[in-house]
Amino acid sequence: MTAITTSKVESIKPRWQAIVMVALIFWLSGSLIIDLVIMPSLYVSGMMTSPEFAAAGNLMFWGFNRVELVCAALIATGLMVLNNLSSGFGKQSRTAIILSLVLLAIVLIDTYALTPQMSALGMQLNLFDSTAEVPTGMNLLHQGYFGLEAVKLAVGGTLLSFCYQHQA
Repeated sequence: MTAITTSKVESIKPRWQAIVMVALIFWLSGSLIIDLVIMPSLYVSGMMTSPEFAAAGNLMFWGFNRVELVCAALIATGLMVLNNLSSGFGKQSRTAIILSLVLLAIVLIDTYALTPQMSALGMQLNLFDSTAEVPTGMNLLHQGYFGLEAVKLAVGGTLLSFCYQHQA
């Protein structure tokens, strides 16, 4: 009976490890594309001074933030499952779970605090004002967002290296 249970555990572990790695790669690559390609392109094209930018940015980040939430939850769940299935990542299991929860916290902050605040601050409420300026508080929110993005990429890269090192 223990041989059957052991073989089931050994066959489930690579699946969860693959799920965690695919979710991390998908999420981190999507973040890099948005941060290094899409947003700079919109900034250079002058879209940030357009009155429709806040609505467009809110729509784009609303969808992406929900995908990030699913990825963060999947990664945290996968690492907890791997920890419970045998030895997980060994001594690094607890660290990996804590880092995955840090990723989840970052996404929750982005989704429910920073993105709505930036959208609200960027909305143009005066229809007769033809010039749209970037509000002064927006720079501080952008700095906070990109600071969290840097932490997210570093933590995600660390988790990806844990997964790669302990590949079955």
